[in-house]
Amino acid sequence: MTSLVAVLAAYLLGSLSFAVIVSRLMGLDDPRSYGSGNPGATNVLRSGNKKAALLTLVGDALKGWLAVFLALTLASWAGLTVRDIALVAVAVFLGHLWPVYFHFKGGKGVATAAGILLALDWRVGLVVLVVWLIIAKGFKISSLAALVAALLAPLLTAWLMPERDYLYATLLLSALLIARHHRNIRDLLSGKEGKIGQAADKPE
Repeated sequence: MTSLVAVLAAYLLGSLSFAVIVSRLMGLDDPRSYGSGNPGATNVLRSGNKKAALLTLVGDALKGWLAVFLALTLASWAGLTVRDIALVAVAVFLGHLWPVYFHFKGGKGVATAAGILLALDWRVGLVVLVVWLIIAKGFKISSLAALVAALLAPLLTAWLMPERDYLYATLLLSALLIARHHRNIRDLLSGKEGKIGQAADKPE
């Protein structure tokens, strides 16, 4: 019962879409109405408001980190197993992708996945973040950086985390993240993918 409560709480926490929340609080257009239509930090940046984009990035990463951190911290007291913690990681990610508060239309999960990995093992999270930053800075393409990071994450997890359930969770997160980037992959292959900070436009 406790594990079910933890998983449900993680999903509800993940359902907080900071792109939408921050934009509303700052009087900006709904991020689902311009650019890629994705409620995430990269698309919020297309509004021209760097502060809003930063707050979105931090909020989405923090909720992923917090859900897993609390599960790890309270594991002994609540009787949570490694598998329960892995399920919490998946649940908070699913909440971001399909948020109950926003008609199940969420983001792609890059920042939330980073927060989850940092909580599971800071080494994995840090390396993934550094790789993302290097590629994003070098190519100015957020989706390319996210896809490379998603491919790298399970390899690092298999190497640095002995718990198989964490590897399975990371594999699922990476697969979902890549799947959510299907249109970006198509645009990358055709050379039409937008650059970081590109001016906003109406979604297709």
